[in-house]
Amino acid sequence: MIRLKKTPPFVLALLLAALAAPLSAGEPVMFGDGPKRNMVNLTAEGLPSEWDVKDGKNVVWSQPVGSQSYAGPIIHGGKVFVGTNNEGKRNPKLEKDRGVVMAFDQKTGEFLWQITHTKLPESKLHDWPLQGVCSTPAVEGERLYYVSNRAQIVAVDTEGFRDGENDGPYKDEADTSDIDGDIIWIYDMMAELDAFPHNLAAGSPLLVGDLVYASTGHGVDEAHINVPIPYGPSLVALNKNTGKLVWDDATPGEKVLHGTWSNPSYATIKGREQVIFPAGDGWLYSFEPKTGKILWQFDANPKDSTWRLGGSGTRNNIISMGVVYDDKIYVGVGQDPEHGEAPGHFYAIDPTLSGDVTDKAKVWSRDGKDFNRTISSAAIKDDVVYIADLSGFLYALNAQTGEHYWTYDAFAAIWGSAFVADGKVYLGDEDGDVAVLKEGKGKDGEPELISEHNMGAAVYTTPVADGGTLYVLARNRLFALEEGARRKKEEAKAESKPGR
Repeated sequence: MIRLKKTPPFVLALLLAALAAPLSAGEPVMFGDGPKRNMVNLTAEGLPSEWDVKDGKNVVWSQPVGSQSYAGPIIHGGKVFVGTNNEGKRNPKLEKDRGVVMAFDQKTGEFLWQITHTKLPESKLHDWPLQGVCSTPAVEGERLYYVSNRAQIVAVDTEGFRDGENDGPYKDEADTSDIDGDIIWIYDMMAELDAFPHNLAAGSPLLVGDLVYASTGHGVDEAHINVPIPYGPSLVALNKNTGKLVWDDATPGEKVLHGTWSNPSYATIKGREQVIFPAGDGWLYSFEPKTGKILWQFDANPKDSTWRLGGSGTRNNIISMGVVYDDKIYVGVGQDPEHGEAPGHFYAIDPTLSGDVTDKAKVWSRDGKDFNRTISSAAIKDDVVYIADLSGFLYALNAQTGEHYWTYDAFAAIWGSAFVADGKVYLGDEDGDVAVLKEGKGKDGEPELISEHNMGAAVYTTPVADGGTLYVLARNRLFALEEGARRKKEEAKAESKPGR
């Protein structure tokens, strides 16, 4: 059943999907609730299951962004950060298409500042028009890290220039008003490492210790046949304080199938630290975090799979992130949504082995008979895996055995990931609907749907929660949703009247 609407040949920021549970000011916040990339928030409570964006029911605030948004929201330090394009024109001086990262006040929705990047010259090859910044930022303290549409890893001050200071050694910003971003450092992966992003660089950084890790977008030429720079890296590690390169890896080389659009994860599993990276050649790699030495590798496609131009073959690359849960890695395979629907695979993998572990690390899997291509990542809680595929199905599976509990049909393509919090599962789709389901194994083999709400535009990202507030980034607007929001606003308005 073909459910996909016509979409740009890329925008795999899925890229999704973006999610991060807010932590204390000094702890890193990133896409996927921390370095294990599990789309679950264990602290949020009292989240809404009913809202209406038309009449304002349970809407605390909403703000327009650009015309296309695939990155975020990320919440940290009282701010909400998203990646979008320049169609919102927050700064009238900045014309034409650009990649944009915006910052909003978490409580009021006030627009605070933005940072923008002009397009690369060969836009359709390296920097597809109107897609903006598709990298969900990572934040730690007063530093925000992301991959720009120009394939740069960028570190900026979370306060922008609102604090009246130009921080860091980087002093070349063209604009330094209160609504502009303050750059700390920039690392250009194309200029420094010959990275060759296909369609767009969209890596969402991983922060661990003093290092920031990100994928490069490295891929094929415009004809979709050759990898022009086979020695170009797929994954890089930089010092987060200085922006200096620590190591890079180009193992996939000329075997990259299309592009490199997934993101690294991190965990210490049975005493061994690992950075786990789903690469553009369809293999999952594990690296020693400080050196980049490969610990193990797993081919996530059948041995007889083949890649064909336009994605018509049976081999897939990996856009889904590797999610770490109970000392196992959970990951699915897929392709650019422009390649359409087709069979895929979803795996639970043992990451304690070494070398080529393709034939021995699989704990269980779902194949193309009951799982399609995916660009979503898993949410896993209480031994239940919630994983969506691009065809519009959300599956609930046993994390230990792969047993199927239920399937929910969204009747629209799913780009983001399911998000689990407060006993609920939230899931957005390309029709703009956000489904709210009851967490758990379902009832009599069926999911328990609580409600479904349309956001007015496609939802390509993953909802995020902080406390009792749910944040949803639709294609062109950011929403903060809270139970009893209308009543609370009316009470606050009454309290502010003279004489009260």
